Amino acid sequence: MADDQHPHILWRGDVPVATAFDDPYFSLDDGLAETRYVFLAGNGLPDGFRPGFRIAELGFGTGLNALVAARAWAESGQVGRLSFTSFERFPLTAADMARALAVFPDLADLSRPLVEARERGETRIALPFLDLTLVIGDARETLPLWDGAADAWFLDGFAPARNPELWAPSLLAEVARHTAPGGTAATYTAAGAVRRALAEAGFVVERRDGYGRKRHMTAARLA
Repeated sequence: MADDQHPHILWRGDVPVATAFDDPYFSLDDGLAETRYVFLAGNGLPDGFRPGFRIAELGFGTGLNALVAARAWAESGQVGRLSFTSFERFPLTAADMARALAVFPDLADLSRPLVEARERGETRIALPFLDLTLVIGDARETLPLWDGAADAWFLDGFAPARNPELWAPSLLAEVARHTAPGGTAATYTAAGAVRRALAEAGFVVERRDGYGRKRHMTAARLA
């Protein structure tokens, strides 16, 4: 890590890579399409949106997932605002976030105010269509203290083999405990340990075709 608060990253083209995990923050091919495929479609969105819908996420990263969700919410014609809570131990600097998100000019109306808010150190951020809460700290400690429950989870930690803490059975049990009845979860990984932990936590787990270079992904629904 670069310091106690921010990750050290390298760049592969326009994609930031966390050196501690040797893993990119989003797809080297098309991060926008990956987010829509894995996290939106994997949770049955935008069709499943309804007023008061709540998304939670493990791994905020660049903020791309939150912005894509906000855009999907707006385009779905929903009334009101989308709630999005993300748990992140090592947030990117605002400068690195701005560089990463500049690759997606169609999201500039959302990414610009997000970056500006992070420059000010804000963790409760009102964006167009979206109320974002960024919970900074180790999710193993912060998630059990959260008083919310999500209708959909975006499980977007770094690869389980490199970042096992964010995929521990005890943490995924907390994900289930903070999921609304019938709520869903999706992740790019189909690692057997992750699928077993989700099943043990009470989810009905499905392995699906993955995005891009990944053969499979995981979608789940709380039983």
